[in-house]
Amino acid sequence: MKFTSYYPVLITPKVAETSDFYIRHLDFEPAFESDWYVHLRSKVDPQVNLAVLEQGHATIPSSDRTHTGVILNFEVDDVDAVYGRALAEGWTVLKHLCDEAFGQRHFIAQDPSGTLIDVIKPIPPTADFAAQYSAEALPR
Repeated sequence: MKFTSYYPVLITPKVAETSDFYIRHLDFEPAFESDWYVHLRSKVDPQVNLAVLEQGHATIPSSDRTHTGVILNFEVDDVDAVYGRALAEGWTVLKHLCDEAFGQRHFIAQDPSGTLIDVIKPIPPTADFAAQYSAEALPR
């Protein structure tokens, strides 16, 4: 499988405060910004990414909505193939493959330690969400 990106996602009830910390202190800038999710990219190296997700958001599997901590995001070229492999290999899939209006085709699984793994292929977002992306980060 070829990864196109990898970045951690911090799950927190304090999205604005957490993202502001990384913007002010560690030279990140928003690539996508909403009240429930902020995707940050390093001003120095755009390959360095970090995201902040609101605890309890509907994109998190219902069994883990009270969870705080980290989700590992793996962007891939062919999420459908990875999903098929995950099912065939018996991964613990918590959120089945779906398209999200905010610009992702993805599924969420769990590793044996309980860490959430989000496998993603960026897709074009709806017009409502497109306005929340910086021009350079808008999926096409």
